[in-house]
Amino acid sequence: MRDFTLPGAHALVGNFSSELSKLNEAPARPVEQGRAIAIEVAEGARLLALQPDWLDLLARADCANIFMNPSLVALAASSYPGLRCCALLAWQNTGAGSRLAGIWAFSIGRAPHSILPLAVLAAPAMPHAYLGTPVIDSACPEAVLGAMLDYISGDANLPKIVAVTSMSAANATMEALNRVLAARRGALRIFAQIQRPVLSSELDGKTYLERALSSSSRKKLRQHRRRLAEKGALASSIFTDAEDVRRAFEDFLALEASGWKGRSRTALLSKSADTTFTRGMIGTLAARGEAFIHALTLDGRPVSMQIVLQAGSTAFTWKTAYDESLGDFSPGMLLLEDYTAAFLANGAIARVDSCSLDDTGYMAAWTERASIAQLWFDAGPGRSRFFALLSELHASFLKLRACAKEAYHARLRRRKAIEAKSRNAAGKEK
Repeated sequence: MRDFTLPGAHALVGNFSSELSKLNEAPARPVEQGRAIAIEVAEGARLLALQPDWLDLLARADCANIFMNPSLVALAASSYPGLRCCALLAWQNTGAGSRLAGIWAFSIGRAPHSILPLAVLAAPAMPHAYLGTPVIDSACPEAVLGAMLDYISGDANLPKIVAVTSMSAANATMEALNRVLAARRGALRIFAQIQRPVLSSELDGKTYLERALSSSSRKKLRQHRRRLAEKGALASSIFTDAEDVRRAFEDFLALEASGWKGRSRTALLSKSADTTFTRGMIGTLAARGEAFIHALTLDGRPVSMQIVLQAGSTAFTWKTAYDESLGDFSPGMLLLEDYTAAFLANGAIARVDSCSLDDTGYMAAWTERASIAQLWFDAGPGRSRFFALLSELHASFLKLRACAKEAYHARLRRRKAIEAKSRNAAGKEK
């Protein structure tokens, strides 16, 4: 029988289960020596020791990303059975020693949102993470990315395809990655691109909201706030003390589970691993002053809550929940007014990433946007025909899935329209 295997196929794919087995059994890799940028692959306890280096890097980075925090990568690996996480660390020789010049954390396993039996380096590395961009010293992005790709290419234990589900597509880091790949004649495939709401303005909260929201929207929100306040003592709070944040997070978990996420089994309390990881994450970050919670309460009971994480001068509106029984009062939008004003008044925050998966939801009211891409690239030098085939197959699957999803929602819309028409007809008969 004729062999139709393309050149490089076994190097990129191989047997999925055996490849993961090799990764789990592989000894620790030494730091690459003999160059201005040295690369280290770090896991577990090694990541927990990097907090001072991480904070120093954030002050020099082009793009802050809380989901590259080495402590969170280690926590995810210990919280999710079977999740293999590692981080590529780039160390720069300064003459007087070395300092962290870059970190890119990955999980090693099947490509996200793909049916292909393909082992990849996937970023972000953990569940419930919404940005896969590496954190890299703005003074040497090409040197760092080039060294990282060289290391991946030369390490037989690492997959060669890098899959990033949410990469900042219009910043210096992405521009440097494009230059590095072009110099290596490497291949990159962008499958989708969205515009994510962000908050980055010199305006004060009152002026910003006056420009971002129409006068009719602001009037309606004032009415909602007044009507909600008639039901009890309405208060807006920010929890910043570590213990207060932990307690408020328990309220958030209960509030989220009481709504549609609880019914669909996607709430953080629905899976023990999610609960363990996120409690540990909030506790860890809150102890460092890097997590806080905004809450709108009625007679002391939360009706809307927003979890905020912070890396350097960038905040991330990570998760939100509201009391669905009070949905007619728009508690989520009322709280957005409050935390938008609070962010703009906070001199320690220069930018807020909404973590949104698209340009919808509460934070679509913000007027600034960031381009976010879903992409794959081949870390090996030169263009691989097999990578081209795999990326084309993945693109075809994504298109097919999108068509099926649209057809499903179209059927739901038609069914609801028919049901509404039947109810109206029945009402007229009465």
